[in-house]
Amino acid sequence: MSTTAARTGERDDERDASWAEEDDWTEEALRLLRDLRSPHRRKRAGQIGFTVYCVLLILVVWGVLPGFSLFIKSSMGADYTVHGAAILAALPSGVCALVLGSLLIVARDALWRGPVVPPRDSADWLLTQPVRIARILLPWFWLSCGASLAVGLLASMIGMVTLGLTVKTGLAAAFAWCAVGGVCVPLLATALGVAVEAYESIARWVRAATPYVSVLVLALAAQSALAAAGHRVPWLERIELRSGPWGWIGIAALSPTPAAVPGGPIAAVLALAAAAAGIVLARRAAGSLPLATVRQRSRTTTGVMAALLTVELRTARQVAAGASGTPRPARLTLPAPRRAALAVPWRDLLALLHSPGRLGRALVLTVLSVLGAVVAAGAHRVGGLAATAAALVFGYWAVAQLLEPARLETDDTRRGSWSPYPYGGLMLRHTIVPVALGLLVSLLAAACVALLGGGVRVALAPAVVPAFVAAGLVNACRGVSKQHLLLSPAQSPTGSVGPVLFLAWYLSGPLVAVAALTVPFVMALHTPTAAHLALTACVSAVVTAGLLRWAYARAGKLLA
Repeated sequence: MSTTAARTGERDDERDASWAEEDDWTEEALRLLRDLRSPHRRKRAGQIGFTVYCVLLILVVWGVLPGFSLFIKSSMGADYTVHGAAILAALPSGVCALVLGSLLIVARDALWRGPVVPPRDSADWLLTQPVRIARILLPWFWLSCGASLAVGLLASMIGMVTLGLTVKTGLAAAFAWCAVGGVCVPLLATALGVAVEAYESIARWVRAATPYVSVLVLALAAQSALAAAGHRVPWLERIELRSGPWGWIGIAALSPTPAAVPGGPIAAVLALAAAAAGIVLARRAAGSLPLATVRQRSRTTTGVMAALLTVELRTARQVAAGASGTPRPARLTLPAPRRAALAVPWRDLLALLHSPGRLGRALVLTVLSVLGAVVAAGAHRVGGLAATAAALVFGYWAVAQLLEPARLETDDTRRGSWSPYPYGGLMLRHTIVPVALGLLVSLLAAACVALLGGGVRVALAPAVVPAFVAAGLVNACRGVSKQHLLLSPAQSPTGSVGPVLFLAWYLSGPLVAVAALTVPFVMALHTPTAAHLALTACVSAVVTAGLLRWAYARAGKLLA
């Protein structure tokens, strides 16, 4: 092993030694590229300036002005300190969840895109010339660092305002300590993204670790919510705060508050040192990325952007998912059915077993839906309505994870050429497995809630599963994207209604289901009488029948 590495190093040294002064055309290539782009430079500068202007306008309108108004209200006697104790209790595990979640998102993004991705023209033309690769790639690395730092500093300002209003911490001290996380988290995330982009072994580790880290992030978020409600676990919080950079940043954020943890300066120094070391290592890796990897990611990014600009959202998601790769599928098999009627359910169940990530996401979203329903049962008026709608949205989202085989069927209608059924009938048979699995999961969730004293309300969970499956099937059969809706001439006092019409078409199934079930759900959650539960079940049955008929009609038009 060491002999091979030594020979590889010798070959690298020989290649570097053979790169003479006359072989380096980096400056000439870059000069030619600047000359070719000079006619379009003013247009490009205008686009960048307009984008910066829009971002600053949004920050001022939705950030600075509301922040000033809160401080003015505080100076006039408004008391926000009543929330201070809950925020301080939620900070330790909440910061850990936020940091780990940010690192996971950036690592997953780097599986198909990454922090170092030059435009396709640079990747396809410039990198094929005799140029120094580092001169081309490092500017994009530093651009990613700068963009992530801007987001981190914005988060630091939000933390400063929150601590200043609720804990009465000095703004300068609050910003300085929050900026430790605002600087370290973006830099660590960028360094991790470069490592994923540069080393396939790290990319494989990220794919394998994603479900476990996701569960950990959700557990930390749940712990944070419980701590805010008064159920803290101090010994567990101490372990989390000292477990790594995600905890050191939490210690730094708590330093200017009454809940300060000993060792704040040491934690800040350790976090900054970790970020600095990560950036140094990432810079070395960014300057020597494999050219094949850079070209592939650049083309993938171009394909995703093209799909987004044409509002082909599923195509964009498929392109990104195909480029990022998936963990090794589960090696599970099912015996082939002896009855032809079971062929479609067998295929659907086998497809879901080979993509366990969808089953995991369905379980997590089911938990979020149940939690939303619990919150809705204790809230009233607007809060109860909003919590009920959120619970229904999470419930639909959970069921939609199980309908991927139906969506794959409609991506290419030739897939169903083997079927003896009419295409609409084939699509209806794709609902058997999602309904069965959805009812199973909802019954398990209902049993857990019933053991905790949920009462007869638990019957609502399985009652809405068929309606959500039917809503998902309507969306799966929507067909080619109706981009012309975006250009609709219809106007409203706030501008064109084209985007609203497109979203209404794109999300027609779940919008109908959630809108029809929200009011009966609110009534059944707050007054769980037999009449209200029966009304909810009847509404769900009617909605299910209507949506299935709609999906059947849409499926028939796909072959027209």
